[in-house]
Amino acid sequence: MRILLRSLLLTIVFLAGCKNERKSEKLQISNRGLITKTAMVVSAREEASKVGVEILKKGGNAFDAMMATEMALAVTYPYAGNLGGGGFLVYRLADGSKGALDYREKAPIAASKEMYLDENGNVIKGKSTVGSLAVGVPGTIAGIFKAHERFGLLDVKTILQPVMELANKGFVVTEQQASRFKNYDSIFKVVNEKEIPFNKSIKKGDTINNIALANTLERIANAGRDEFYKGETGKKLVNFLQDHGSIITLEDLAKYEAVWRQPITFQYDDLTITSMSPPSSGGICLNQIMTMVEPFDLSGYDHNSLKFIQVLVEAEKRAYADRSYYLGDPDFIDIPIETLTSNVYLENRISDFSFDRATHVDSLSHGQILGYESEETTHYSIVDPFGNAIAVTTTLNGGYGSKLYLEELGFFLNNEMDDFSSKPGEPNSYGLIGAEANSIAPEKRMLSSMTPTIIEKDGDFYMSVGTPGGSTIITSVLQAILNVHEFGFTMQQAVDAPRFHHQWRPDEIRMEPNSFNEQLIMHLEAKGYKINQTRSPVIGKVDGILVLEDGRLEGGADRRGDDTAVGF
Repeated sequence: MRILLRSLLLTIVFLAGCKNERKSEKLQISNRGLITKTAMVVSAREEASKVGVEILKKGGNAFDAMMATEMALAVTYPYAGNLGGGGFLVYRLADGSKGALDYREKAPIAASKEMYLDENGNVIKGKSTVGSLAVGVPGTIAGIFKAHERFGLLDVKTILQPVMELANKGFVVTEQQASRFKNYDSIFKVVNEKEIPFNKSIKKGDTINNIALANTLERIANAGRDEFYKGETGKKLVNFLQDHGSIITLEDLAKYEAVWRQPITFQYDDLTITSMSPPSSGGICLNQIMTMVEPFDLSGYDHNSLKFIQVLVEAEKRAYADRSYYLGDPDFIDIPIETLTSNVYLENRISDFSFDRATHVDSLSHGQILGYESEETTHYSIVDPFGNAIAVTTTLNGGYGSKLYLEELGFFLNNEMDDFSSKPGEPNSYGLIGAEANSIAPEKRMLSSMTPTIIEKDGDFYMSVGTPGGSTIITSVLQAILNVHEFGFTMQQAVDAPRFHHQWRPDEIRMEPNSFNEQLIMHLEAKGYKINQTRSPVIGKVDGILVLEDGRLEGGADRRGDDTAVGF
């Protein structure tokens, strides 16, 4: 009875807190997400989740479903789903072993530290974000094949067949997609010097097929990974890029490899949290923040209360300050991970925090040790019938990446070069400030905020979670975990709850508009916090899977997008 009453109260609180949200958003927040017994896929599109589940029903595992879901997102969610981008995988096998795969894009061999600066040393606006010079060497195809090679059960043709059928048959355009096609139409025409298939004439309810992408996938299904990096597809890709002024060559494609990494693993209360290691900043920052906030009585504070927000914001400031200075590609720099995540170091970092006043960011630099990022990412979580679980975040960086669309092959190219520090100390397009550690170098991987995360409780698999959201990814994943663990939310409630974010600079708390009461905001401002309710109308689109007490799975598909959980 107490559990039922608590769930009812939480639902009432949520609905009350969201009653003033914009009419364009979905206001109905469910108490529970989809519950299934055996397996589940949660992704940004229902079609992609269904394709992933179809592969699981055919006897495939999470890694087979990863390939299918990722490619289905490239078909139905070109905003972030991709062949021309990259991403990260964090996994936990049924036997409890864990690992991570880095298929982040790389700088071309011909890249240079000052390639986006003018003769006066100033950043040339737009050069790292739009067009061919913004494109990093893609890693997505290498990533899904690397994971499949080690763990997959089904053959590639079987896995990609339903994706090819989806591309040929087409998908139905949602309201959000139609709005995006209209908003990006002008820049698509400028960058591509013509109208592309995704344009302002497309309306909600229209069906879009992509024969070119289906043909590309068929070649890849037949010839394998090297078709993209050394075959006909790769040659067409390089010819297209170079015709548009790119410095990417066939050698860049041929040399690209996805890399297995040791993930970041740490304890929080009775949870074991495993997240992505560099070149993602997600795992280290999540580790830092959660270690700094653990001594506080978070469950004793009201959810999204003054004290709760203060504690998280102050920990976030300090973690993001460290991020800007220390983090980058571990193949190029030495990152003091052990010190950055140590209890002694983090206790010292948070020791000057006071509930009485905000800590001004000018007084915060990176921590003393002895001796940037896209909002248009996408995440999916998968649990298979064999007990394997994965969390995958993938991206083109900005919405539709560089805006370059390779019509002959049927996909967009990334603009990940903007995630480097074009000039140390200068913010990128998402306001993230980088240092020398994340400067541009040939074949280097750019720093990321992507935070695919697997959580265990008392040694058993408990949760898979992640989100898009650029610099807000880390804090969105953080809040989803705390919502479940500290406040007893369901998975659906945890991903639907209003969110806030701080990233050190600029010195402001971003809050989702019309989601926090004015009295709370006044109290925060009185303590010296600056509030911005316009910068991020949506903070993250978290997708997660939670294991319930009876062993069933609950999917949380964020209300902010077209995200959907499918399972059996």
